Amino acid sequence: MDVVPDFVVEEAARRFALLGDPTRLRVVSAVHRRGEACVSDLATDCDTSPSNASQHLQLLLLGGIVKRRRQGRLVLYRLADDTIESLCTIVCASVLERARILSA
Repeated sequence: MDVVPDFVVEEAARRFALLGDPTRLRVVSAVHRRGEACVSDLATDCDTSPSNASQHLQLLLLGGIVKRRRQGRLVLYRLADDTIESLCTIVCASVLERARILSA
């Protein structure tokens, strides 16, 4: 296995930390499910306040996980990185498989 440069390891750790928060992970899931959505819709989907959803979206934006665009008065968010969907699919499948094994 090749040695991974330190800057790659550090950036990967930052990305995993962003996705390690349950609310942020719910927001990412809701953005993925909707394709594109405004803060109030995401807050409703995630059972949180618009203010809280907005704070999580700001962190995800700074981390390059989501991007945004303006449509009139609305700010719409969507996934910025196609690999996030694959990563979440792999991790969720692994968690479900582990739960299945443990419950058997």
